Amino acid sequence: MSNTTVRGKVWTAVIQALKLSMALIMRMITKLINRVLMSTSALPSPKMMNGQAAVNRRKMVVGLGNPGMNGSRHSVGMAVLTTLAERLGTPDSWRSDRQVSGEVFVTHLQDIQLVLLRPKLLMNINGVSVAKAASKFSIPPEHILLIHDELDKPLGKFGVKHGGSARGHNGVRSCVDCLHTDVMPRLRIGIGRPSGKTPVDRYVLGRFSQEEQNVLDSVMKQSVDVLLTFLTDSQPQTSPAEGRRASRKNKARVLSPLQDTTEEHKLN
Repeated sequence: MSNTTVRGKVWTAVIQALKLSMALIMRMITKLINRVLMSTSALPSPKMMNGQAAVNRRKMVVGLGNPGMNGSRHSVGMAVLTTLAERLGTPDSWRSDRQVSGEVFVTHLQDIQLVLLRPKLLMNINGVSVAKAASKFSIPPEHILLIHDELDKPLGKFGVKHGGSARGHNGVRSCVDCLHTDVMPRLRIGIGRPSGKTPVDRYVLGRFSQEEQNVLDSVMKQSVDVLLTFLTDSQPQTSPAEGRRASRKNKARVLSPLQDTTEEHKLN
């Protein structure tokens, strides 16, 4: 084996080690930011809901994404949430809520009080907004549905995932960190992986092409149909046994038997 080949392999190993180290450092920094924001921000009390009596069923749907980046692949969750609001008939009812660091839309779906949330924080710290809203509206994690982009599904496919790991999605990971559990169901909207040597971060922050947007329009309509059915289903959506819930004493995640089931859909 020539010296050039050996040097090449060593250099490749060094680069990979550096990339892994940087990823771990960024992960630690993001987790620290989540904790700092949660600890320095007073969580709203459920009593601040204008004296409204508690309803029997209350659920929240969150569109994960980056504020101000409408049309990007990474913010497709917000696009689906906007389509849901339009389907419910009052798309102009969003209001900015500083207490939860996001835009909120409260409505009713049959006997459910439904809270729609668009975080105004960056994707990597979306969980801070979700946790604040969950506290304000007294919504347990198992009744919080997250909508987000999914690299491992091609464009045109989407699916409901019943809790489980974040699978590398930073927005979901932030929600898991801030809610101290991963029982939240998710609607995963496929965006596919980049072709060639396009970096993943550049790809997810990029906008859909016109051809892709045409496919996405159909996806959003059908995914909202699935969402409405899922939200009004009388069966329990999930349970702590389908994910991991943190201990209330030390907030260290406790593993429980994981049933990471996914219901996949594709365009008709």
